[in-house]
Amino acid sequence: MTEYYRPLVQHGPVRPVGAVPVAGQALWFTHAERISRGDKPAIVAVRDIPGQVLDRLTKPRTPIAGLSLDRPQIMGILNTTPDSFSDGGVHNSAEAAQIAAEHMVSHGASILDVGGESTRPGASYVPEDEEIARTQPVIAAIRAKTDALISIDTRKRSVAKAAWNAGAGLINDVSGFTFDPQLAPFCAEIAAPVCVMHMQGDPASMQDDPQYDDVMLDVYDFLDAQIANLEHLGLRRDRIIVDPGIGFGKAQDHNLTLLQNLSLFHGLGCPILLGVSRKGLIGQIGKEPRKDARAPGSIAVALAGVSQGVQILRVHDVAETSQALRLWAAVR
Repeated sequence: MTEYYRPLVQHGPVRPVGAVPVAGQALWFTHAERISRGDKPAIVAVRDIPGQVLDRLTKPRTPIAGLSLDRPQIMGILNTTPDSFSDGGVHNSAEAAQIAAEHMVSHGASILDVGGESTRPGASYVPEDEEIARTQPVIAAIRAKTDALISIDTRKRSVAKAAWNAGAGLINDVSGFTFDPQLAPFCAEIAAPVCVMHMQGDPASMQDDPQYDDVMLDVYDFLDAQIANLEHLGLRRDRIIVDPGIGFGKAQDHNLTLLQNLSLFHGLGCPILLGVSRKGLIGQIGKEPRKDARAPGSIAVALAGVSQGVQILRVHDVAETSQALRLWAAVR
């Protein structure tokens, strides 16, 4: 029976004997929740965690494209689509996107995630040529003005290749490399840093009726399998980021379960990305129907994630999130 270990994360300069770091960060833990399917969870001491598991939970993460992961990094969302759920039509010209990118970088974004296909619930497929036309000129324009890491948010090899040639340095696939069978081999061939996200179904139908045996362990197992597939192709684990995919084929109780247990995913030995900015969860629980007024709720969830050791926050409201992180770090 497979066992999973979720660190019970704590912080503070004074640590008890036996405390170990969370992924090489200032956060630490002395105990973990041991979980297995069909059995009651139990709290165990660090000394009772298997060595390989403990190593993945504790070792520092290798920098991604030169970005240190011993502190939270901000990924600014830059959609070049007419129909994205929050910022559709705002950045769909190279000039507008370039201005927005410079603004995000100046306010604390170290990664810019450029997307040309909306993945909001109910979104339709965008042809590859159209997605390239939306993203490649924007990436080239941004690369000419900033040294920030540019991520291409795509499920398709041809789009990823065009973006990479234009100056992107990270490939972020919301399908977790299940949509285009040629994308993972391409990433391995060029040794590109990647982000593997979990999504049940596809954007057009993912929110119809999502079902899981155990959402936390089902998502973990999917990410674990996809990491193994990428490693088999030759891409090193230290070039892989994981994203549990909040809001992608998940009901509200699924999202909350994942958010409450994010530290489990440190067991994969990869940096964790959290993308919850302005999503339906924020509007529903925060009672805010206006998508562009959800910064407070988005930041609250982001800080809860950082408190569990999340290394990358994918956000719309870069300046506000950056300010919140500075205060979080100061009082912590």
